Amino acid sequence: MVPFADFEMPVEFTGVKNEHIQVRKKVGVFDVSHMGEIWLRGERAKETVQYLTTNDVRKLVPGKVQYTCMPNGSGGIVDDLLVYMFSNEEFLMVVNAANILKDWNWISENNKFGALLENASEEISQLAVQGPESIKVLQKITHIDLQEIPFYHFTIGDFAGKENVIISNTGYTGAGGFELYFKNDDGPDILEAIMQAGEEWNILPVGLAARDTLRLEMGMCLYGNDIDDSTSPVEAGLGWITKIIEGNDFIDKEKLAEQKDEGVTRKLVGFRMKKRAIPRKGYIIYSKEGKEIGNVTSGTMSPMLDQGIGMGYVKKEYSSKETDILVGIRNKKIPAQVVKPPFYKSS
Repeated sequence: MVPFADFEMPVEFTGVKNEHIQVRKKVGVFDVSHMGEIWLRGERAKETVQYLTTNDVRKLVPGKVQYTCMPNGSGGIVDDLLVYMFSNEEFLMVVNAANILKDWNWISENNKFGALLENASEEISQLAVQGPESIKVLQKITHIDLQEIPFYHFTIGDFAGKENVIISNTGYTGAGGFELYFKNDDGPDILEAIMQAGEEWNILPVGLAARDTLRLEMGMCLYGNDIDDSTSPVEAGLGWITKIIEGNDFIDKEKLAEQKDEGVTRKLVGFRMKKRAIPRKGYIIYSKEGKEIGNVTSGTMSPMLDQGIGMGYVKKEYSSKETDILVGIRNKKIPAQVVKPPFYKSS
């Protein structure tokens, strides 16, 4: 257990590799109740979300989820988040735990359309049930047809005998599955029902460490490592959620449009180690000639590939796929190669 964002969080239960493989091959459950939930309601709630975030909220319909980020007024990122649309007048932002207060203050300060705001982070718990068998497990304890919920969509209904559970076909593992939101008091019963339903697939609780290795194998950004207030979404490869289009007027639109048009000086890349070595956050990245060109932001030994993988920012001229680089590890420069994530693809 470790302290994190005012919670005591489990790093691992039965071992990182064991938990990781369980999620990739079968099913595991994460308690992610530390995540933040902020409601925006009212006649101009949609305009507020549109102004605060880079993606195009006009593409949302009730029951749909959108991955996006909030720019900070200087081209950096306040946070990356999910937006849930319940109606034109009701939206839920799911934000990173360490950023709840920061995000709340930012949203409040930039609430120029007068949306009604509510920080419900203390009242809502969340479980992420992830893995290829997750739908079989969860279907045993709900009458809702989970096959009818498309990827990045959600519904609300009875689950494990509890009412008004948000059932969302989303996740942070690339292994498929659902994220469930519910009242705190319902949590213990829901978790027990999930664990019982998953016994035939040897369902396991999964900690923070495997959550990190799973998302890294997919090349998913982690706030505080790969993105933060000093990185732009364009640099971070999040141009696909930065919609520079007519009518989508958001904070930093002009600055980010300029970056898209003129390019950036550095880019976030994925890389694989060519020798057995583990890259770690903060390690220096060099060109194959030994010139310092960037830094590692995330790294691990991939449990599925049995190979060191990582992400980091490098000067843009070294960001092309298959570019040979070196990673400084314990006074040695270990060869690696730039690759396009995801690192692992399920068969």
